[in-house]
Amino acid sequence: MKRINIGIIGLGTVGTGVLRVLKENAVVIRERLGAELVVKRAADRDIVRDRGVKIEPGVLTTDALEVINDTDISIVIELVGGTTVAKDFILKALEAGKHVVTANKALLSTHGPEIFKKAVDKGLDVYFEASVGGGIPVIKTLREGLSANRIEAIYGIINGTSNYILSKMTHDGGKFEDVLRRAQEKGYAEADPAYDVEGIDAAHKLAILINLAYGTNVALADIYTEGITRISPLDIKFAKEFGYRIKLLAIAKSVDNSVEARVHPTMVPATHPLALVDGVYNAIHIRGNAVGPVMFSGLGAGMMPTASAVVSDVVDISRNIVKGISGRLSPFACAPDAVRPVKIKDMALLEIPYYLRFLALDKPGALSKISGVLGAHNISILSVIQKDRKIGGAVPLVIVTHHAVEAALACAIEEIEKLDIILDKVVRIRIEDNLGTVL
Repeated sequence: MKRINIGIIGLGTVGTGVLRVLKENAVVIRERLGAELVVKRAADRDIVRDRGVKIEPGVLTTDALEVINDTDISIVIELVGGTTVAKDFILKALEAGKHVVTANKALLSTHGPEIFKKAVDKGLDVYFEASVGGGIPVIKTLREGLSANRIEAIYGIINGTSNYILSKMTHDGGKFEDVLRRAQEKGYAEADPAYDVEGIDAAHKLAILINLAYGTNVALADIYTEGITRISPLDIKFAKEFGYRIKLLAIAKSVDNSVEARVHPTMVPATHPLALVDGVYNAIHIRGNAVGPVMFSGLGAGMMPTASAVVSDVVDISRNIVKGISGRLSPFACAPDAVRPVKIKDMALLEIPYYLRFLALDKPGALSKISGVLGAHNISILSVIQKDRKIGGAVPLVIVTHHAVEAALACAIEEIEKLDIILDKVVRIRIEDNLGTVL
């Protein structure tokens, strides 16, 4: 039976999971592939720590170049993370004639075009299923399963930390800061959670999905990104009353020869399947012009789900090796000469419904003043909630608008915040009420 040698750079949580999957599922992988996968070399700074999985003598090294330069190794798995050393390792592996598997979303969202071009020029494969959605096969879906479709929209819950925090706030109550601290204690959030709670991690992943869906190279700076740090228990409560749940959504839509690209807290109808995705789970809802809406859900991070995706890439590349081919699937998900720029829609032109929460003095005419400013900017009101009246005191006033233009709303908010009845910054949350159903 053919033997295919693998090299791993980075034996942290995911790298250890890869070793476990290859060992525990060796028989089923061998039967499906018709070849044996062997980890010949694995590099890590710490080669002494017990990882709970047997590693054959002579496999471990502290020098990544020993993996890259080993002529017997066909596939290099990069799992060190970051955008500097990891990029260097991948480019050197490709230069040495190795196929590459990576889970590095930050690297691919910023340097993907350079890496992909190198792979195409060398006639090699770069696979990256684990870069988005952990164990959810969304990359394969866009590259293969939906290749006959024009992708009309993508809605993704693709950051488990933020989803865990919002789920806990929804079901158990509590302020953002308190729930974040509990998430850190449980290991669901990093000591510095900025990448997760500010939407940056989700933006990295959305960039990859957009590039695959639309055959382009979107710049990370072109993706509007807003986090969940300003979401309060009060907003969670009012969302429920209006029939919504709040999720951090990564959104891409093909609209009028342009693509919307945005990450932000979003009110989703409580009956939609995305609204029911809780905890650290991820979900990606895709709408194709031929297939209609499809949705995938599962664990978006963690040792074994991510390792599952990494090994599936190794198996796919190994199938090509067995058949003596490479480059069957372009890393761009389309022919390299078909990659072209797309126009990213200006956020100022976005037109959707909005949730607005004001902290206003409870005085006669307060609502009239606010609605007057909104009306002057062609923003019409769908619903209003005002509770816990305190005559002469401060009360929350909540408005849901009909479809409004983002730029007009921003001007209206700026004007409203100057009114003498407004005591704090206006909270604005975008609403997506036309996601389409998934049966």
